[in-house]
Amino acid sequence: MQLIACGHFFSKKEDMMKMLTIVQIFNNNVALIKLNDNRLAIVKGKGIVFQKEKGQQVDVNKVEKIFYLETAGSKENLYFLLKDIPIDVVTTTYEIVDVAQKEFGFSVLDYVYITLSDHIYGVYKRMQTNSFHESLVPDMHTEYPTEYAIGKRAVDIISNNLHIQLPKSEVKSIALHFINAQGTPGADKLDDSLTTTVNNIVQAVLSQNHILRTKENGNYYDRLMVHLQYLVDRLNQSENHGSAFTESLENSLEKSYPSSARIAKEIYNNLQKQLSATLGDNEKLYFIIHIQRLINEQPQNKNVNGGKKNGK
Repeated sequence: MQLIACGHFFSKKEDMMKMLTIVQIFNNNVALIKLNDNRLAIVKGKGIVFQKEKGQQVDVNKVEKIFYLETAGSKENLYFLLKDIPIDVVTTTYEIVDVAQKEFGFSVLDYVYITLSDHIYGVYKRMQTNSFHESLVPDMHTEYPTEYAIGKRAVDIISNNLHIQLPKSEVKSIALHFINAQGTPGADKLDDSLTTTVNNIVQAVLSQNHILRTKENGNYYDRLMVHLQYLVDRLNQSENHGSAFTESLENSLEKSYPSSARIAKEIYNNLQKQLSATLGDNEKLYFIIHIQRLINEQPQNKNVNGGKKNGK
């Protein structure tokens, strides 16, 4: 999904964008619009579509931000997100990724829009119900300073847009999404056949370990499935994809979550064997994190996050 955000005025493109036709209204402040050149975009602005209807025009002077949907994939992902995630969370995600790309020069694969939106919404709901617990992810700001700087900005943006005060621990959780998704935008083109094969291999291991999708773990199960969709792209570029996690982090997670680590290693080895492919070292750690969520394994080593439950 490609996102481009602009300020209140449109400079050289202003003439072209004077006709902003409403396609879908999400709330009084957000709408999907069609531009003169038939491109689609999301526009934000206070009361921008108040008392307006589909087919009417948006006042360009009320537009505070515009997010262009440049590809077919961007449109599909938008509608996928809006099935379960509020528009304010989705546009907050877009803003964070835009800041990462433009202010930090950080390139990310498109699937970060899905995984980060899902994460932010999950945290938001837990904050609202006072059920939030810190993530299991250890602090890695020395190894990943840019990703952590993005995480700090993201926490500020989330707090401002969604009116919640996030704990500092969320910086490392959000940083992990950018560590995971680093790459060239638009490079994550899915191979449906290979994706199915990967899903089957992973689900076989999960089933053998009596891990099934339930009402309680459904959200975490779906996150793993999304991760697998885009693992396919990384299979062929693992040596160049992002930075490897530190050996100390791997050892820490394996000691703290032995059952999750065992299952994750089984998935990791089966994928490499059955696909005759080499996975990046990071993938095993992502699997540990996903499995820990699914089985809700509590840390054996209380030095990790002081023994708190995972809330990522």
